[in-house]
Parts: sequence; C-alpha cells; structure tokens
Amino acid sequence: MERAGVPAEYRTARTKPEIALAEIDRMISADVRFRCVLADAGYGLSAPFRQGLTARKLTWAVGIPRHLKVYPVGVQLIWPVTKVRGRPRKRHVPDILSIAAEDMLASAKWKTVSWRSGTKGRLKARFAAVRVRTADGPPQRIWDKGQQHLPGDEAWLIGEHRASGEKKYYLANLPAEMDLRGLAATIKARWVCEQAHQQLKEELGLDHFEGRSWHGLHRHALMTMIAYAFLQHRRLTKVGREKKNQRSAASTHVASHPPRHRRSHHSIKPSTVSVLPNLDRHAKAA
Repeated sequence: MERAGVPAEYRTARTKPEIALAEIDRMISADVRFRCVLADAGYGLSAPFRQGLTARKLTWAVGIPRHLKVYPVGVQLIWPVTKVRGRPRKRHVPDILSIAAEDMLASAKWKTVSWRSGTKGRLKARFAAVRVRTADGPPQRIWDKGQQHLPGDEAWLIGEHRASGEKKYYLANLPAEMDLRGLAATIKARWVCEQAHQQLKEELGLDHFEGRSWHGLHRHALMTMIAYAFLQHRRLTKVGREKKNQRSAASTHVASHPPRHRRSHHSIKPSTVSVLPNLDRHAKAA
C-alpha cells in the first residue's frame, strides 16, 4: 500500500539507488549545484546508479566491493573467431576478460598519500589508481565463459590500504589528468557527510521519528538539519573567537619582547588548527 502524499518519482522507485537518483533530480530542479557526488559501496555497486549520475552530467566518486569486475582501459571489441559451424556472431566481444577490482590493482604502484590534517596529525594511507573501463555494459556470452557484461565508460579505479589493514576500493569518473592526492582528497571528503549524519542521529535524534507520514518524516529531518546548522554555526563562531584571541595574545607578547635578531621566513612554524569543540550542551537544551 502506497503512503499518501509520496511524490510520484518516489512511488516508482524501489531500490535505494533509484530513490537517491529521484532525490538528486528534485535537488537539480531546485537549482542545487553538485561539485562531486560521493557514495559508499552500497550505492557504488549499482551500475544503473553510476550510469544515472553520468547521464545527468555529474562528477562522482563511489565505493565498490573488491570483487566488482572491470576491464583494462585498452580493451578492444573484436569479432570472435570460431571453428565450430553455425550462424556467425552478430555482436562483438572483448578481446580480454574482465577481472575483479582487487586483482586489477594487485600489480599497481602503491604510494603513501596524505590528504589533510586531523586532530592527531596528518591523515594518510597507501593509495593506487589506474584507468579502467567498467564492466557494466550489456550482458554478452563470451566463448565458454558464460555471460559477462561488456566494457562501459572509462573511469578511475582507486585502491586504499589503511594502517589498520583494512582495504577499500572506489570508482570515479574524475578527470584523467587528476593526480593521486587529488583523487584521495575527493574520496575522503565523504567523511564530513558521515560525521554530520552521525551527529544528527546521536545528538539531535534524526532517527527518532516514529510517524507514518511522508511529510512528517521530511519535516522532522528538516528541523534536525536546521538545529545542526545552528549548532555548527555556534561552534565555528567560538573557534573563530579563540583563534582571534590567540593571535592578539601572540602579537602583544611579541611586541613586549622584541627579538634580538630576525629569523628567516622558513624557520617560522605554521600554527596548528584548533580542534572544533563539542556541541554546546546549553544550546541543545534550549
């Protein structure tokens, strides 16, 4: 039974990727601009989701499972040669079989990359990236290997080996000339969304809605997001004041104790960015 008031585009959507594309269409119609769409492997596994983003001319970088099949970027479509009599083939086949993403990166050159500063220093991990063609074209029987998907669009295949031993894999249609650090920084930008979603649930009760109305769910989510934006504004304002006070105190100290000799520009260490404080409990209670 369909819920009353559900928009038409959501009634036809059945999977999470389809619902996500419907939501993206609503935001595009509201003139929302996207720099890069980021998603975890639950969405990145879906070829229609990736193809839908490309069809909307959006840049994307999504997680994928290690067994997702890809082709080398130089794969060619050929006419199969067979010695068995029968009707000739009507479709091309790739000259090489697709392989798992994990195997494609097995012989790649891995490099330690740092993408930004964290509360405990620079964040870094080992990354490798190669250009591939996704195996999400139409299915086709290839020799005696059964059906396989034909090569699709060209994309980046990126692997990450974390210090904990965990391995992650990603696909992205980012520009071919982008360097490894740029790829890593773009992928890791999803951390901001994950932190916001975690705080919305743990601090503001995003997951506490118990109604059955579609409009009620949207209004509940909107109110929690407004509260989150207000508290984030309070946090950033407080951090800005503290940094300003630190600079003022440092200037006063330097003026009262002039140095005996001038130091070179390169010998001055940059100040460390202060950590954002916790949410204001008094603001939450209000």
